[in-house]
Amino acid sequence: MLRANGHSDDDLVRRLLAGEEDAFLLLYRRWQRPIYRFALHMTGNASIAEDVTQEVFMTLIREGGRYDSSLGSLSAYLFGIARNHVYKRYDRDRLLVPLPENSVDRDTAAGSANRNGAHRNLIVAPVDLVRSEMIEMVREAVLSLPGHYREVVVLCDLQEMSYEEAATVLDCAVGTVRSRLHRARTLLAEKLAGLQSPESKSAAGGIRH
Repeated sequence: MLRANGHSDDDLVRRLLAGEEDAFLLLYRRWQRPIYRFALHMTGNASIAEDVTQEVFMTLIREGGRYDSSLGSLSAYLFGIARNHVYKRYDRDRLLVPLPENSVDRDTAAGSANRNGAHRNLIVAPVDLVRSEMIEMVREAVLSLPGHYREVVVLCDLQEMSYEEAATVLDCAVGTVRSRLHRARTLLAEKLAGLQSPESKSAAGGIRH
């Protein structure tokens, strides 16, 4: 059995193309979560994110021979496939981006716990509540960005990808990534300022002090 830490992405792709099943499993374990998170941040829909992730790895199995390391890293190749499938879903479904699902799940769980008399388990510190609210607001704000701004935020800020790698994924110049990211961050700041409730602002102010 192959060891995850002993092989580069390129080595695993070569082994995959040679028919080694373990190589695919290692690549899947290495990249499944980042690809899923990208698709989830882009669509706000867990089911679609799962579908996109599956399509990415099915494409790798079918068309792995098209990967060329001289043109970019495997991560850029995989994220590029994911991006294409995300936009195919937009075109096919005319996707309306919902609020992040885990915010709904949390509200449902809270209501259920209260009905069952387990509300004591849901008591959290005010700092945690503010932090949780801020995370939800960021997610909402990211989802509300136009696609070409959302993708650079997800790739560069959330996935911590370099400008060069993001440019490879998006098939554009590095300067385009920089300018889009600058504009996207400005839009995010404006949206977050509008989304933040007076209570959150007051609580956040209290935390800073």
